[in-house]
Amino acid sequence: MNQTLYNTRGIITEIQRFSVHDGPGIRTLVFLKGCPLRCKWCCNPETQVMESQNVMDSGDPKIVGKTVTVAEIMEEVRKDSIYYRRSGGGITLSGGEVLAQPDFARAILEACSTAGINTAIETSGFANFEIIESLIPFVNLFLYDVKHIAEEKHKAFTGQSNSLILSNLKKLGEKNAPVIVRIPVIPTFNHTSEEIGEITKFAASVKGVKEIHLLPYHRLGESKYRELDRNYEFSSIEPLEKEEMENLLEIAQKTGLHCQIGG
Repeated sequence: MNQTLYNTRGIITEIQRFSVHDGPGIRTLVFLKGCPLRCKWCCNPETQVMESQNVMDSGDPKIVGKTVTVAEIMEEVRKDSIYYRRSGGGITLSGGEVLAQPDFARAILEACSTAGINTAIETSGFANFEIIESLIPFVNLFLYDVKHIAEEKHKAFTGQSNSLILSNLKKLGEKNAPVIVRIPVIPTFNHTSEEIGEITKFAASVKGVKEIHLLPYHRLGESKYRELDRNYEFSSIEPLEKEEMENLLEIAQKTGLHCQIGG
């Protein structure tokens, strides 16, 4: 055992077992804290700031955010090894933004890779490419968010330009890394046929992208904003109807890639 690797520390919000939506097979999700984006629809607002936070949960105080070692992560991940082997599953690092804790993320991924556990990360790609490149040897699948092609609209709804995100996706493709592009379909932001057409066309142009997943907007994280005493700006926004999502799926399928609704 590489003690230096296993002693690496980082901050997480939770470990979620038996997920079937964030990569192949049955997976264990580890949610890392910290994110440079502030997406107005974010369903995990508790992961945005790096520090632990005191919140109220149904009137009771609760601390969100715990510092842990890679060894502690691996202890939980190994509990479901038999399910990974049978289903082709493994671990998925999520957030927040995984790349905001690069040393911690790399240590987890390297430990899992050494243990023969399949790895995936969910990322916006918002980081220096050197950080992403350092993870490639230990990542079996990148679940890469592309939210919009128009820079100004992306910045208005997420707080950041998309130029680095789109550039990094191209560079990742050039490295022959396995990538699934995921598009959160958000009413008022990117839900029109034209917008989805532009995003999927760009995704399909990137070497290495084999699939596109359209992720329907939902409001399951709204209660978390109340816990954090924050305003949820999308409280009046309704999810798209099934038929509307299926129409957008047809547009995505014109790229010739495998496309689906949901991850």
